[in-house]
Amino acid sequence: MLDLRLFREEPDRVREGLARRGLTEAESIVAEVARLDECRRAAISEANALKARRNEVSKQIGERKRRSEDASDWIAEMRRVGVRIAELDREVAAQEARIQEILLNTANLPLPEVQPGGPEANQVVRVWGERRDFSFEPRPHWELGAALDILDLPRGAKVAGSGFPLLKGAGARLQRAMIDFMLDVHTREHGYVELRPPYLVSADSMVGTGQLPKYHEESYFVDRDGLWLIPTAEVPVTNLHRDELLAPGALPVRYVAYSPCFRREAGAAGADTRGLLRVHQFDKVELVRYEPPKRSRQALEELTNEAEKILRRLGLHYRVVRLAAGDLGFSGAMTYDLEVWAPGVKKWLEVSSCTTFGDYQARRANLRFRPEAGAKPEFVHTLNGSGVALARTVVAVLERGQQADGSIVIPEVLWPYAGFEGIGP
Repeated sequence: MLDLRLFREEPDRVREGLARRGLTEAESIVAEVARLDECRRAAISEANALKARRNEVSKQIGERKRRSEDASDWIAEMRRVGVRIAELDREVAAQEARIQEILLNTANLPLPEVQPGGPEANQVVRVWGERRDFSFEPRPHWELGAALDILDLPRGAKVAGSGFPLLKGAGARLQRAMIDFMLDVHTREHGYVELRPPYLVSADSMVGTGQLPKYHEESYFVDRDGLWLIPTAEVPVTNLHRDELLAPGALPVRYVAYSPCFRREAGAAGADTRGLLRVHQFDKVELVRYEPPKRSRQALEELTNEAEKILRRLGLHYRVVRLAAGDLGFSGAMTYDLEVWAPGVKKWLEVSSCTTFGDYQARRANLRFRPEAGAKPEFVHTLNGSGVALARTVVAVLERGQQADGSIVIPEVLWPYAGFEGIGP
């Protein structure tokens, strides 16, 4: 979340940053926080003065009693003071709770270089590869999958409902091969430590990364246990060191994790729902970094390139899109989306969002480090990105690799993982 001192010391910066996101209520948010903070500080000041007065008078009451003198007037005054202190303490608690509520519900500020505007202002910063030329009309993946008996959407829907796809046979093995390939690249070449995190997390973990309270309606909740199904491995991995103070020299920390992901996508009804384009359960390999503040911007470029390497080795045509401020995720300060071209559906499909959060998540999760021995603790900067997400990457592989006879040639880099070079009719 944002630092309260920003509202106090740099209110114009907060207004400008929120306005660039397109928040029309930016002025009212800053004004309310300023009012609450002023009232809170005034109440604390009055309470402290009264407590000091009470301490002083208590000593004098004791002296009077030792001299057998009447202290009833002071005792009565101290009763009134005690009542007032209790009132002020309740006021401070209520004001702090409201400030915390506002901060938890206020989005991160975009970096200065992030352009204003909504999705229409997103900028393509580079493109890799070319679209494949077909001598036939390429088919969408749901037709290919059904014909080859590697994708069974009707039975997946029968078991769990729409949005829960079923891969079978070579389709299931292809997805497993892609996961193993990605994990090997990120651990062996990029220096990430592999984790297998829990797939259910506490509310504190969801708050720590910004999923709660913002995305409450889009998340799956297990009421009996008070746990949430993870929407991404970002949640458990970023919270791995929640409430910890990392020692000097501990940074950077780099984790990679495979996990299934669960999202209700409450606001996306009717949008790209056919096949594997938008599903409620999908697999993803996630990259998470903790970096010192001075390296976080450079780390975003490194992280993005690491995700791009996966797409290049798969031979997929992709582009890198820098999101405008109004299209950023709630917690993000700057994001590059990686989009692959799927010739069967004739669309660019997002398969990764690489984001730096600054200290926004770290403040929510109380994730700090000590730069050097004896130095004052600082909040780390967190970053994450898909490296990369399925099932849309599977869509691109199937649709790009399709042949005129209905078979599919898979990328050569996957052959040793899958145990086959293609999927035949």
